[in-house]
Amino acid sequence: MNGLGIVVLAAVVFALAYRTYGAFLAARVAMLDASRRTPAVRLEDGQNFHAMNRWVVFGHHFAAIAGAGPLVGPVLAAQFGYLPGLLWILVGAVLAGAVHDFVILVASVRSDGRSLAEIAKTHVSPLSGGVAMLAILFIIVTALAGLALVVVNALAESAWGTFTIFLTIPIAVLVGLYMERWRKGRVGEASALGVVLVLGAVVLGAWVHHSGFAPWFTFSREELSIAIAVYGFLASVLPVWLLLAPRDYLSSYMKIGTIAVLALGIVFVAPELRMPAVTEHIHGGGPIIPGTVWPFVCITIACGAVSGWHSLISSGTTPKMLANEREALFVGYGAMLTEGFVAVMALVAATVLLPGDYLAINVDPARWAALGIEPVELREFSRLVNEDLAGRTGGAVTLAVGMAHIFSSLPGMKSLMAYWYHFAIMFEALFILTTVDAGTRVGRYLLQEVFGRVYAPLGRVSSWPSVFLTSALMSLAWGYLLYYNDISSIWPMFGVANQLLSVIAFTVGTNYILNTARRRAYALMTAIPGAFMAATTLAAGTLNILDNYLPRGDAHGWLNAGMTLVMMACVIAILADGTRRAARTLRSGRDGR
Repeated sequence: MNGLGIVVLAAVVFALAYRTYGAFLAARVAMLDASRRTPAVRLEDGQNFHAMNRWVVFGHHFAAIAGAGPLVGPVLAAQFGYLPGLLWILVGAVLAGAVHDFVILVASVRSDGRSLAEIAKTHVSPLSGGVAMLAILFIIVTALAGLALVVVNALAESAWGTFTIFLTIPIAVLVGLYMERWRKGRVGEASALGVVLVLGAVVLGAWVHHSGFAPWFTFSREELSIAIAVYGFLASVLPVWLLLAPRDYLSSYMKIGTIAVLALGIVFVAPELRMPAVTEHIHGGGPIIPGTVWPFVCITIACGAVSGWHSLISSGTTPKMLANEREALFVGYGAMLTEGFVAVMALVAATVLLPGDYLAINVDPARWAALGIEPVELREFSRLVNEDLAGRTGGAVTLAVGMAHIFSSLPGMKSLMAYWYHFAIMFEALFILTTVDAGTRVGRYLLQEVFGRVYAPLGRVSSWPSVFLTSALMSLAWGYLLYYNDISSIWPMFGVANQLLSVIAFTVGTNYILNTARRRAYALMTAIPGAFMAATTLAAGTLNILDNYLPRGDAHGWLNAGMTLVMMACVIAILADGTRRAARTLRSGRDGR
């Protein structure tokens, strides 16, 4: 099997899905109406509610949902072979993930941009709304720590990568000012300027790497953990148009452009997949993921197929920016299919490496020595990219090496492998940090909703004391988990938390469709994938607690187990309540409209 066949298969499946299943959802289930004014238009305030060009909204939404999952998840899941991950990405993205994202976006747009918890309160019950709020807060903290950890592991002790990522922050502010203050409406000009500056940052990073300035941008894992938490705070506090939206928009160019170039590279090179279709690790006991292929291939791939995280963006920042209701299909369903394509490309890039080299990067040195497997090409790769690649766990480095290997296989590109590698690292870090900044802001909105029930002024999104307080609390919470955990404990918890949130969203979406759609049978489009994800994530959560966290025997292991139990209990409560409410609606013998 080679990468070309997989690229063509994925492109055809996703294109057909958008034109058929997605169109059916938009026209028959959601009945999108361009004449209905969106919250971004009706509630415009220039700070949080702000109607924007659909391409900018797509860029923001795609950047915010497409974090570490579609890049790192398929890389780690390659331990099982390329076939299990490929099948789950194709089926999961079309029938579960894209449906999940689209339905929640429509529900939020028609609820004045309210959060998932508020939608649950309306369409399920006040009990589910309150429990969902608690579960979502736990899940956001866990997810942000897991996402940020991948960036920390990729940038630690790397001046080139850290400098490049640092420059993208002032570049984003410059583009935001250009689009909103200096040349309003000139999106094309701002985009061209931003892309050129970001590419220039990669080249300038090479000079910094070899200069006396390198120590200024060389940070330890702990230092980077603090810096990323501070960045999350700033992105949550500043106006959405100044940093978050332009940075997400710019990064979407880098993301989609890089994936397009990678796809073309795969088509041109037609690399052989050197990882087998299925490995012996499907039965469990693997060096990266100790569990069996089910449920852990679904949990590990996460955002590349279905992700509860997306429901927070679909009911957080995006519905407050959507100018036309009919654009919900393009933004909600389309962005998820794009993310699925990204996940396929990541899977291909990881599986072009020899199994020994793949494991040498993804397993810590002590455990690697016990495996007794010798790497084949890794030392040469390390020399070519000017970085020590062994033991760089987390998946990001593996993907960057795979991408650089494909790019450098093109005619005349062999000598540029170091630039390709660091470009890929920047691409991944941008991918992930745009989710961190949007996620921190969404968490801030949720905390404000909670505090507003106690003291009304704290619930106003325009209240600066409330903005600073809730942003600081959210950044401190996920920053703590980031600082004190590693990939083996954070990523499984992130995967379970993320997919548990999708179960909540599917439950809410099912009741929303029952309450609003012309035909009750349409609710099966969310109920069936929701039932599958419930079984998958509850099984994975139980295995994580018994086999991963409790055996650690320390305070952090007990904390992780306790957080997982709380999240599972919340989801079970919402499932029960949502099922009860759905049954009552069905017994009423009426359709939603």
